[in-house]
Amino acid sequence: MIRHIVALRFRAEVTEAEKQQLYAGLAALRGHLEGMEDFRSFPNLSPETAVVQGFHDLFWCDFRDVAARDAYLADPAHQALGSRLVAAAEGGLAGILVMDVAL
Repeated sequence: MIRHIVALRFRAEVTEAEKQQLYAGLAALRGHLEGMEDFRSFPNLSPETAVVQGFHDLFWCDFRDVAARDAYLADPAHQALGSRLVAAAEGGLAGILVMDVAL
């Protein structure tokens, strides 16, 4: 299983409703993409503000395998949502941190 973890530093003017709309779109990909097994989003609760560096939100997607993750990355619906995330992030891509780990 591959866990695709994304930490986000949203621009200050992005509302909680806008965040939830983005997360709902990502969660909906589960029904669209074979091998996407889970989606979760969370606020970062760490009190260590010096190391949080403004990354106050995160989500992850679990994929059956690397091929399923790769299909997600190439999917036009994911790419459209990814563009919206980049636009909502402080500094564009600089406001997004991605890590993939094998479970």
